[in-house]
Amino acid sequence: MTAPIVLFVYNRPQHTAATLEALKANHQAENSDLYIYSDGPKKPADAALVEEVRDVCRTVEGFRSVQLLCSSENRGLAESIIKGVSEVVARHGRVIVLEDDLVTSPHFLQFMNDALEAYQHTDRVMHVSGATYPVSWPGNDTCYFQTIPLCWGWATWDRAWRYFARDIAVMDRFSRLQRWRFNYNGAHRYWDQLVGNQQGRIKTWFIFWYAQVFLRGGLSLFPPRSLVRNIGFDGSGIHCGTSGVYTAEAADKAVLVETNLPLVVSRQAFKAHVVFFNLVGHSRWRRRFEKLRRMLLGPT
Repeated sequence: MTAPIVLFVYNRPQHTAATLEALKANHQAENSDLYIYSDGPKKPADAALVEEVRDVCRTVEGFRSVQLLCSSENRGLAESIIKGVSEVVARHGRVIVLEDDLVTSPHFLQFMNDALEAYQHTDRVMHVSGATYPVSWPGNDTCYFQTIPLCWGWATWDRAWRYFARDIAVMDRFSRLQRWRFNYNGAHRYWDQLVGNQQGRIKTWFIFWYAQVFLRGGLSLFPPRSLVRNIGFDGSGIHCGTSGVYTAEAADKAVLVETNLPLVVSRQAFKAHVVFFNLVGHSRWRRRFEKLRRMLLGPT
């Protein structure tokens, strides 16, 4: 049973074409239904690129069916994802989700569908991630569970998504210790994303999904090797910068979905992510310091 795929696109025709080409090369593409949600232009200057993206989508082949759903208004990425995922998962019971800057391995759909089938009745498993951060640890050659629902190519079931709510009141349910754990023992700044939404500086959806999974003791299944490469860290994305430190190459080998994993967060994976986030944070501050130093003092 193949899950429907939902793809969200906006105004990046080259990224969209690369995403679709890679997805079409997946072994289960021809048996999959593809829903493409195309957001409307935010301003008149965006209209030409939005239409160019839609032209790319109109020529898509290689799937069992393709539906292009065009919005005349600009909903924004967060509202588009909430609407699209909610509609499709309510209709089909499960869904695979992609955005227009995610290049998948040919084995991506196989892994996602296998995982959706294997854990469909395991309520604690709320999310399947097709991507991983570039972290590793000794013996990291099997799937593992974390709490964070990484969203660079992911999947879920209607039984889990029904808990999603973009409600800032969720912040009141966190204890101080839970905030610390939510931030990977202070190594990352996920809590700041909730604060940013609260203050109206950003409007995102992922952090609310993470909060629900976290507070419910839910689990996200991860492959040992990333099956997705994010090509959006080139300054073209809405919420992506120009750094590629979080991006891993997509694996060229299939990943077996284990069904006998302990239903707990992998301690080794959690520790490896804490180390990774700390290193990334330190390197980011070092780059900023060096840029400021060069501005003030000139090159050495």
